[in-house]
Amino acid sequence: MTELGIPVFNTPGANANAVKELVLCGMLLGSRRIVDGINHMKDLGAQGLARERVEKDKAMFGGQEIKGKTLAVIGLGHIGAMTARDAEQLGMKVKGYDPGLSVQSAMKLPRDMNLVDSITAAVSGADYISINIPYVKGQGGTHGIIGKDVVEHFSPNAVLMNFARGELVDSDAMKEFLDSGDGKYVTDFPEDLLWDHKNCIVLPHLGASTEEAEDAAASMAADTIREYLENGTIVNSVNFPDTHLDARPEDTVRFTVVNKNVPGALAAITEAISNEGLNIVQQINHSRGDIAYNVCDISTSGNDVVSFKNVQEQITMVEGVISTRIIYGQAGVGYAKNLDGEYFV
Repeated sequence: MTELGIPVFNTPGANANAVKELVLCGMLLGSRRIVDGINHMKDLGAQGLARERVEKDKAMFGGQEIKGKTLAVIGLGHIGAMTARDAEQLGMKVKGYDPGLSVQSAMKLPRDMNLVDSITAAVSGADYISINIPYVKGQGGTHGIIGKDVVEHFSPNAVLMNFARGELVDSDAMKEFLDSGDGKYVTDFPEDLLWDHKNCIVLPHLGASTEEAEDAAASMAADTIREYLENGTIVNSVNFPDTHLDARPEDTVRFTVVNKNVPGALAAITEAISNEGLNIVQQINHSRGDIAYNVCDISTSGNDVVSFKNVQEQITMVEGVISTRIIYGQAGVGYAKNLDGEYFV
């Protein structure tokens, strides 16, 4: 999509509350043997013994309360920050680790939260551990980041909750941990090695499966695309630089240009505009990796439609330019592209 000059958007945070609630649910599932108790009562019910044994058998499913216990949150983005805040409200001690903690997320964290400088420092002494980080492949990525070197720092009865990605956890290391004590693993990513382990609770992938999360994601997606079509604003893009834009000034036409992030491209774009005798009222240039996004608001004073069409063609055919767009009038039109040296609108 980047090579075609097309921004790709996502909806970060739209399902954060839904996932956060599932994490809190995971803590309770890992603490009170709720699933075992439900299954036991079903078996008794099938035998006609449920009423008789409901009080007698409760001692089989003792657990612990989460109040006063320590939660380690690995990754403090939307979900991690919300989890930490709500866990503190439930009376838990909270510590966390995130080497890329943003100011926005930091402001949402509990004031008394203990921020540590490594994953091992976070998990050491924690009763519950929640993973909330993205999965990144390759060297330096996060594949198997919860491996033997981290798991060996777990408390014997720790409950690990993974509602992020299954590949973040090394299954062999986790199985060894679960085999050795009464620790728990609660996840919505089944692994062949762990799915039927007595200390593993596997759920369907339910993180965002609420009506509210689906509505929030759909609304955010619609707003994001509308802002892009109407103003050229780019937010929440996975391949383009964030570019926050106000509505174009009065008596201007807005040009957006997607080009390869190479020397000389910006100069060639502005030269094409000035050669047509057009005046740039304001200009913004942002880049991300190999891609650049240029926005030029050009005065309409004394200029006709032909001038803007001519300059768009000139800009589009500049070496390194991928696509251009004129934002004026009806939103979502005005695209032009350089297709193998041919001008296409």
